Amino acid sequence: MRKFYTSESVSEGHPDKLADFISDSILDEFLRQEPTSRVAVETLLTTGMAVVAGEVTAHDARVDIQKTVRDAVMKVGYTRANYGFDAEYSAVLVAIHEQSPEIAGGVSSSEEWRAMSKAERARPENAFSEVGAGDQGLMFGYATDETPELMPLPISLAHKLTRRLAQLRKDGTLTYLRPDAKAQVTVVRDGEPHEAGDTFVDTVVISTQHSDDVTQEQIRADMIEHVIRAVIPAGYLTPETKYFINPSGRFVIGGPHGDTGLTGRKIIVDTYGGAVPHGGGAFSGKDPTKVDRSAAYYARFIAKNIVAAGLARRALVEVAYAIGRAAPVSLRVDTYGTGTLSDERLAELVAAHFDARPQAIIAELELRRPIYAQTAAYGHFGREEFPWEQTGKAAVLRAAAGELREPVEG
Repeated sequence: MRKFYTSESVSEGHPDKLADFISDSILDEFLRQEPTSRVAVETLLTTGMAVVAGEVTAHDARVDIQKTVRDAVMKVGYTRANYGFDAEYSAVLVAIHEQSPEIAGGVSSSEEWRAMSKAERARPENAFSEVGAGDQGLMFGYATDETPELMPLPISLAHKLTRRLAQLRKDGTLTYLRPDAKAQVTVVRDGEPHEAGDTFVDTVVISTQHSDDVTQEQIRADMIEHVIRAVIPAGYLTPETKYFINPSGRFVIGGPHGDTGLTGRKIIVDTYGGAVPHGGGAFSGKDPTKVDRSAAYYARFIAKNIVAAGLARRALVEVAYAIGRAAPVSLRVDTYGTGTLSDERLAELVAAHFDARPQAIIAELELRRPIYAQTAAYGHFGREEFPWEQTGKAAVLRAAAGELREPVEG
């Protein structure tokens, strides 16, 4: 049965992504100066104004928030006052205070840790039990073998389109482009992602901000030639593929001048493009004690290693936490019937070889580093520069699975 799958991406100059980039740039500055900083920062953007608010606890870090915001805006490309928002002249308002001592207490000393004796705390297996989860919630990680980066095809193509738009703007190939842009890709398949059958692109939508001296006809021609055909493999494009380029017409007013931007408002763009559930928590502006971020990264790490090990063609990992507790309250694996072992056995393997306590996640993935600003646009997953994208545990999982091999019912 023919099925349609759609995902979107937005550029680094989209107001919500600019807000994410500012929040993560602030986080990086705190982590650069003091790796144990606790940070939860949100950014609101509108015409000529950025408002930064949130909670930060740091003893030695001295971050110039105003300068960090302006530097971030400059890097993205809002450098002129006639854009309605620019790095030099827009106002920056800051309202930051310390993290609640009640939350901080549960994070710094988990419920399990407080219940342990001194001798129990000294045991190796309890080394990562001190830090509790920064909040309750459920997080999802996913991997699929439909692309080399083990990401869903629609979101992979959409991100490549917006990256290409940014490249053409920055290198001067298309001088009329401005920072704000969106792309959307609809893929048609005969069946599920892991099944054999025809796969092709049904529709591509691109909306890009532009100068006021270019025609829509020129934009359309350039987007098809320099963006779509340069990014999407020819085998996915057919004579029936539909192209909607700036379908609303002119797009001169963009960025925070055209629409308010807010940190954490593009969570599906950040993850898997709607292919699987999202727990609800956003990533940007949060230090790794916030499991909204770190546990979602770790769930992707687990799922990707399962698929890389050849134990499934698709894998969804769900993990859930209670605030102030170190150990997850649940962990689930779903391979959509593609696993070489039952999902229950795979969950046992995961529990044996992956430690999902927050402190263990931070240590294994080395998350107390200033690596977060680069995550803010073009997705947090499917990019090899990030530690949660590595597949070093695939061989270990494969070997362990060999000892548990069993037929999957049905």
